[in-house]
Amino acid sequence: MKILVVGGGGREHAICWKLAQNPQVTGLWCAPGNGGIAEIAQCVDIAATDVDAMVAWAKENAMDFVVVAPDDPLALGMVDAMENAGIPAFGPSAEAAVIEASKIFSKDLMARYGIPSARCRVFEEMDPALEYVREQGAPIVVKADGLALGKGVVVAQSVEEAESAVRSMMADRKFGDAGTRVVIEECMTGPEVTVLAFCDGEHLSCMPSCQDHKRALDGNQGPNTGGMGAFSPSPNYTPEVAEECMRTIFLPTVAAMKAEGRPFRGVLYFGLMLTPDGPKVVEYNARFGDPECQVVLSLLDSDLLEIMQACRSGTLDQVDIRWRPEAACCLVLASGGYPGSYEKGYPISGLEQAGSSSVVFHAGTCRAEAGQILTNGGRVLGVTATGPTLAEAVDTAYAAAGCIEFQDMFFRRDIGRV
Repeated sequence: MKILVVGGGGREHAICWKLAQNPQVTGLWCAPGNGGIAEIAQCVDIAATDVDAMVAWAKENAMDFVVVAPDDPLALGMVDAMENAGIPAFGPSAEAAVIEASKIFSKDLMARYGIPSARCRVFEEMDPALEYVREQGAPIVVKADGLALGKGVVVAQSVEEAESAVRSMMADRKFGDAGTRVVIEECMTGPEVTVLAFCDGEHLSCMPSCQDHKRALDGNQGPNTGGMGAFSPSPNYTPEVAEECMRTIFLPTVAAMKAEGRPFRGVLYFGLMLTPDGPKVVEYNARFGDPECQVVLSLLDSDLLEIMQACRSGTLDQVDIRWRPEAACCLVLASGGYPGSYEKGYPISGLEQAGSSSVVFHAGTCRAEAGQILTNGGRVLGVTATGPTLAEAVDTAYAAAGCIEFQDMFFRRDIGRV
């Protein structure tokens, strides 16, 4: 089979890495890809959001299957466009991807179907939003309605911080049209857990629980990022919690989307807060998280392509999905200055040595003409290790990360330890 993976980050590297293990995959392409993906797939210079060009290339090159991984092309309807062109594709339709693309839609869905989440209000004008923040006090959460690269959420510890977040989204247009409307919600408390699930529109199969670290600095300090590391499984996600989540959140969400005429086929990401009142939804994503994807796929003991095809055909309940009873940890090595401004083009050393004990997934890299791997983004690499216990996986990942060097590199020292 000839397969195209859309995207160019660590998540897409992990997907390509897993798909390449299937002997039926005779050709693997990734658009746009990156320096590490180029070692296992042919990279195609097409932007992930260029729906027309991507469909035209897939058709011209007779792709048998396309995996659309990032949020933006899903929201733009790339899966729909591929299917309309006669090319089987993995991922939700645009109508289903709205569960991530609009926080207002997802909050309304949860309210109407009784799925537990934080209390909230929606605002389309700034002054009423500011007034509501002052009435409610802090801590309080401000969210841009649309897609904002995973950075459109501010957990404000003061009224002033919340007001600043509202102004930056609605007046300064920090996230463009994504912040035209905002959701302001209560600040829930408790451990956070992520559970990703394969879905075929009616059935779902959960992956091992995981926990990511969004803040840039140790001790969950600093600005929000797209993710500085993740580990799996989460010790807070007990069998009892899993059963309650399945009954009150997972199955009701899949049923709600089907009832709305938006059956969800693909990977549904449940961001959860284990509050004193029980598990509640923090957010939905319509795809694999990053770096959560790296840790869960490292534990998958079944064929990813078979699962993806079953999600598309509605036969997920007929697939035997197995997971290794181990733990995994991913450390993100980032460019100095991230998530703000940073320099690119620095040579990276130590990749081969690190790869002897861990899998190094590339996120923001490119390949120079001489073959040298260079930095090309904020999040550069995801060093991912597995082990019999979480402590062993964490130790292995940190030992491997210690082999890698590039100018201004930084990473958190507490992933999997907090």
